[in-house]
Amino acid sequence: MRTGSIGTWKYSGMTIDKDAAHLPAPTDSHGANAAAEVTRGWDHIGAIVVDATLQRRQNYNETVKPRVEALIAAWPDAATTSGFRQHLDTGQLSEVIDWPSPGRLAQVEDITQVFEREGIETVGELRGTLEDHAKGAALREALAGVRHVSPKTLDYIGVLSSIATPNPG
Repeated sequence: MRTGSIGTWKYSGMTIDKDAAHLPAPTDSHGANAAAEVTRGWDHIGAIVVDATLQRRQNYNETVKPRVEALIAAWPDAATTSGFRQHLDTGQLSEVIDWPSPGRLAQVEDITQVFEREGIETVGELRGTLEDHAKGAALREALAGVRHVSPKTLDYIGVLSSIATPNPG
């Protein structure tokens, strides 16, 4: 049996001034800045639902954020669940966010229905519900019943509603 280190390499001690300024920001698996993840949030129910739905396996800055910003610009009154519902019922979400996939659009509908059933109208109410142990557990359980809503997505909805989360690793 062979012992010792195999295939180990070491960075050179040589450096160029201001190297750190040229390093990219740490990113998560979706290309989002991991430090920004902690403070990301929306004061718009529609934005939270769309962001949480689109973020799976997508580059945040290139794919998700521009679509969420387009939604807010087109539907500023969708900041409440009832306002978002009125716009969803027009059938124009796909055009507003330039997203043709029926699966993601169905997930937006399903998450919105959960918010309606749970009586969540504003981002403040969403945040309050998630921060309350019993109500938060009930909401998480209801959202977990939506296809493609994983524990990570549930945590991410909290981030989007501006609940403080610990800085990842």
